[in-house]
Amino acid sequence: MSAEGLEKLKVELNQLIAERPVISRQIAEARDKGDLSENAEYDAAKEAQGILEMKIAKMEDIIATARIIDESKINTTHVQMLNKVKIKNLNNQTEMEYTLVSESEANLKEGKLAAATPIGKALIGKQKGDVVEVKVPSGLLKFEILNISK
Repeated sequence: MSAEGLEKLKVELNQLIAERPVISRQIAEARDKGDLSENAEYDAAKEAQGILEMKIAKMEDIIATARIIDESKINTTHVQMLNKVKIKNLNNQTEMEYTLVSESEANLKEGKLAAATPIGKALIGKQKGDVVEVKVPSGLLKFEILNISK
């Protein structure tokens, strides 16, 4: 993962943690309204708390196991994380350029493709000029790697 991507995750984690007191207040307010067995507001607040805690735990796990890749040491002889890869779809002759990133950094609008996707997995380790076939739900795609850069 890039240092920038890790920093974004840490900011997002802090925002999630900041929501804890809000949900705790909602639970307390709902509890004060009486019978918990028929209190939909209490149930909704408890469910929101469970979802929030699940998100926090997942985010903490991602951050704890993240490895920062030194972008200055990225090799461009073969495709790897944080490489910018220009490919040509041989099915329709369109060219695309993606940067391979971790799942948490993926954003197709920004040209950031998760390495864990079928296309990302197929590109990893390949070299310029290689033709890559990828089985996707819509069928078989064929790509030629045109360029690999930082």
